[in-house]
Amino acid sequence: MLNYQTILFDLDGTLTDPKLGITKSVQYALRKFDIHVENLDELVPFIGPPLANSFQEVYHFDEEQAKQAVDDYREYFKDKGIYENDVYPGIRDLLTMLREQGRRLIVATSKPTVFAKRVVAHFELDMYFDDVCGSNLDGTMSDKAEIIQSILDRYQVEKDRVIMIGDRKHDIIGAHKNDIASIGIEYGYGSSEEIAKIKPTFITKTVHELIQLFSHE
Repeated sequence: MLNYQTILFDLDGTLTDPKLGITKSVQYALRKFDIHVENLDELVPFIGPPLANSFQEVYHFDEEQAKQAVDDYREYFKDKGIYENDVYPGIRDLLTMLREQGRRLIVATSKPTVFAKRVVAHFELDMYFDDVCGSNLDGTMSDKAEIIQSILDRYQVEKDRVIMIGDRKHDIIGAHKNDIASIGIEYGYGSSEEIAKIKPTFITKTVHELIQLFSHE
């Protein structure tokens, strides 16, 4: 059993499967730039990393275009895309067990805090979490390392008692930069190669394996 007292969870691709909502929001934003993507699978790389970075990296937008694209994305996301989302099977069992063990659970996401809190509340996951920490709407505090650092500062926890769980390299890099342990999960949107290459402390393939890692049994 892992004895970490404070557990940080990524949101998209770790607690919930946001594929439909995020990809449709990106599709909506791209249409404003006369870029038409019909196959939503092509937009899966947008799940996880900060949005502005993804528009720049995937479609080579400049900084101003990326900012406008994020604004356009939010037009669709704030009322529709945010709810086109599902909690992964087994997550509620995992969270229930961790709370019964007396651990502190915190969401650490690059999604703006205001949206992350709405998602967590909508799916009634808020009862499990002590806090939901994300980025600012103006794009600041979107780097996962900054988000983790802000949590460590706020709660004054010992680093050897904290672990970050996430599905993308940004989650693990953020943990590395803050000298805390990490679990890379393979059921989300990072490939097994992406997770293995970044060398998390542990790797799990399923939610069930996560439960086993933290179980007393």
